[in-house]
Amino acid sequence: MRTVTKRDLNQHTAAVLGQVSGADDVVVTERGKRRWRVSAFRDQDAPLARWEREGRYVPPSSTPAPWPSHPGGPRYTDAEVEALLDETSGDH
Repeated sequence: MRTVTKRDLNQHTAAVLGQVSGADDVVVTERGKRRWRVSAFRDQDAPLARWEREGRYVPPSSTPAPWPSHPGGPRYTDAEVEALLDETSGDH
């Protein structure tokens, strides 16, 4: 991001505007303090495109990871499930 003074913007407007691009803004300072930002106008920028440009959204991968053929986790028999249910449904 380029920085210019208010005076430079006033006296060299065309040159400063020429430095503004779609990806890079120009910050205008007044008495050494940042006051304004000049950026390129983006016509009809879709929300997802804007969020992606700002780094707030990452589109899904075109080659997602495959699903596991056998999901992990413990396996219980019917008797074990019944025992767990009996244990958790005790007198409260």
